[in-house]
Amino acid sequence: MSIKPAHVALIPVFAIASLLAACKDEAPSVAAPPAPLVGIVTLQAQPYALTTELPGRTTAYRSAEVRPQVNGIIQKRLFEEGSEVKAGQQLYQIDASVYEATLKSAEATLASTRSLSQRYAELVKDNAVSQQAHDEARAAFLQAQANLEQARINVRYTKVLAPIDGRIGRSSVSEGALVNNGQAQPLATIQQLDPIYVDVTQSSTDLLRLRKALAAGSLQKAGENAAKVSLKLEDGSIYAHEGKLEFSEVSVDASTGSVTVRALFPNPDKLLLPGMFVKAELVSGMLDKAILVPQQGISRDARGRPLAMVVNMEGKVESRLVEAERAVGNRWLITSGLKSGERLITEGLQYIQPGVAVQTKPAGNLTADQQ
Repeated sequence: MSIKPAHVALIPVFAIASLLAACKDEAPSVAAPPAPLVGIVTLQAQPYALTTELPGRTTAYRSAEVRPQVNGIIQKRLFEEGSEVKAGQQLYQIDASVYEATLKSAEATLASTRSLSQRYAELVKDNAVSQQAHDEARAAFLQAQANLEQARINVRYTKVLAPIDGRIGRSSVSEGALVNNGQAQPLATIQQLDPIYVDVTQSSTDLLRLRKALAAGSLQKAGENAAKVSLKLEDGSIYAHEGKLEFSEVSVDASTGSVTVRALFPNPDKLLLPGMFVKAELVSGMLDKAILVPQQGISRDARGRPLAMVVNMEGKVESRLVEAERAVGNRWLITSGLKSGERLITEGLQYIQPGVAVQTKPAGNLTADQQ
């Protein structure tokens, strides 16, 4: 009796299935990948003085233009250009010969009119002269007194004196030059440099934002430091002396939208000169609980918004949109999105995504001032 072909074909099929099952039981199991290791820093709130760096220029504390008050020829220049002068110090000598002659003539006229006025004062008592003649003699005497005083003033004005203390610049005239009372060109300019002003401009928008923060209570006044200003010079060095805020304009410049702020700095070494470009750092307020985070921990999303990755209580990655108000050295000042005690990821960001469980370690990519 012959075996049917269909029954014969089932034998190898069962054999193959049994062999595959045996191989599956003998194959080793594949282990799950370990959780990514990331470096974190635990955020801590801290006091932070809110400062603003503004460009500005220095301005002399006082400035006086030296001008002649009489006409004449310059005979002498009695100062060294660029030197320090004192108020009342003689700077120029104008030829005084004409004015001295006028003074002598005024003295003679005064003596004559005084004698006539005194004689008429006696004669009018006896009606020897009329009252009108007496009055005219008296008026002539008073006019002679005025002329004499004017002549003395003109002689004094031939000595051109310094109106203020300060450093005098170059002279615009030399000996032999003709000068005139009321001329447009000054003979020289004196500037008082100690102390010295620094005028800076601040955006009215920034000023308004700070005032709103103060009104809302989110920003406290800086107290004694509110009026202090530090200065950075053109070469990047820090000026040794600290200044104080003097005033700000009460109106906004319509063309620039800015407000002028003036600070006063001591300048004992005369290092600051009028017209120098400087940068002033103003202490505008104090944040009690500022969140400063390392810049390595802040990235940008597809829309360009600041983004932070933190490790939550479950050990998983969580993304946060934050508001970074300003850079503070190599850190960001965060005003919303992060709080004290949270664990910010700064290292290993390329290996993670939100919702992934991670292992943590102290970040190794931070500098000493970022930790």
